Amino acid sequence: LPSTAAPGTMQGCLWRCIRVMASFIILGFFIRENKSARVEYNTLQNEKKKIIQQIAQEQISSEIKNHLKYFTKMQKSSRVLQHANYTFLAGTSLQGRWMLTVGISSVQRTPGSYLLDTLKSLFQASTEEDLEYMLVLVLLSDTDPTWLNQTVANISGLFLPHIESGRLAVVHGLLGGSLAKSVDHTSPCEALYSRQKTSSALLMNFASNLSDYFLLLGDNVRCAPRFVSDIYWAVLAWEELPWVTLDFSSMKISGKVFHTRDLPRLTTFLLLFPMDVPTHLLLSEFSLLLSQNVPIHFSSSIFYHMGSYSDLEDTCFPVGQDKDLGEPDNPVATVFTNMFSFWNTIPQYAYILNDDCLWVMNPEKGNYLLVVLEKPQKVVRVAVWTGSARTKLNYLQQGQVLLGYDPMDYPKRCAHYTLVGPLVRGQLDQMVFYEEDSVMEISCIKLLVTASHDFPVKIIQIRVWTEGEQKEN
Repeated sequence: LPSTAAPGTMQGCLWRCIRVMASFIILGFFIRENKSARVEYNTLQNEKKKIIQQIAQEQISSEIKNHLKYFTKMQKSSRVLQHANYTFLAGTSLQGRWMLTVGISSVQRTPGSYLLDTLKSLFQASTEEDLEYMLVLVLLSDTDPTWLNQTVANISGLFLPHIESGRLAVVHGLLGGSLAKSVDHTSPCEALYSRQKTSSALLMNFASNLSDYFLLLGDNVRCAPRFVSDIYWAVLAWEELPWVTLDFSSMKISGKVFHTRDLPRLTTFLLLFPMDVPTHLLLSEFSLLLSQNVPIHFSSSIFYHMGSYSDLEDTCFPVGQDKDLGEPDNPVATVFTNMFSFWNTIPQYAYILNDDCLWVMNPEKGNYLLVVLEKPQKVVRVAVWTGSARTKLNYLQQGQVLLGYDPMDYPKRCAHYTLVGPLVRGQLDQMVFYEEDSVMEISCIKLLVTASHDFPVKIIQIRVWTEGEQKEN
């Protein structure tokens, strides 16, 4: 059909078309420019991230090298322990290598000594099987000959079978005769700290090649039954994980387990510092220097203080107490798992504080049970129970517990995790410590399967104590 539009109308339509096309061209230009800018920005950001990561890695590597260099220099420069003098008072030269050396240093005390009671408790708490793994080393660092002779006679009279079997040795140690000299100290506590550090260094120096692990005990300690078995299973579970000190007691010094390979550096480290620095502070600092940033403290102590301190010792060596955190409070949370549950059990059963439990079929490596808290919490203790207490079956043999922070919504999980520890014979019960000045609050608790199991596993309960509950108690 012929057009009936006026010429002015045609011209207006043409100009509108031109403006629209120009707008599209300009818009396309801006889109390309914006996209190019975004690509350039993302590239710059990625480059910045790579540079930051590289700098951080270099700093970490530098710190590790400095620590190793520092310790190497420290050992070369310290000649003090080269003049240590040892004499066997009971037992013969030690042959073979044990799993664990139990080291006890003792001096003459006022009032009385608890050394004999400590040894009684130690051997009574150990089965014949336990004793096969353990050497008990007693170091006497007093210079009073009458006390030394009487102490050795008492030990020999009560524990002769253990001495004859090579499971108990008593040695006398002096640091180049320095303990026999009169040393002026500015305070009574300084004298006690000095004596304690010197005795501990002598003891660890002597024990550095006797076993794989070293347990430090005081001469006034009561031992829980089968403590050797507890330590054995704990170090076995931690075998593939980095650690410096495992703490099995609330006491300041007693109950700490070390690798014997660390003892030479530790003994030198103890003697580097002024005499007024308490030993337990140096032990904590030593762990930090070897990159164990928080203590590894098992909640259930297996060593306890016995007897009483003098007023002076009570002031200088305050005795730690196991904190009573009461019952767990398990904050409101949702529980997820990628394991196959059966017997009409659901993941939430593993977190509810009642008799319900969760059964899972043949968990595989990488499977998990994830507790996502409704609100972030300051968790101070966490426990995980698996398996049957009666039959000792169906427990998670290989697993770890991790605490997560920086919660995410889709899917519900946490962006970052820190390790609490591995399960020990299907159980975990540990205090949770935070790095100094940390304000991190926990949003997730993950039970991670670290090896495949070809049998069903019973997850009894995950128990959580928070800081709020602790304050109320």
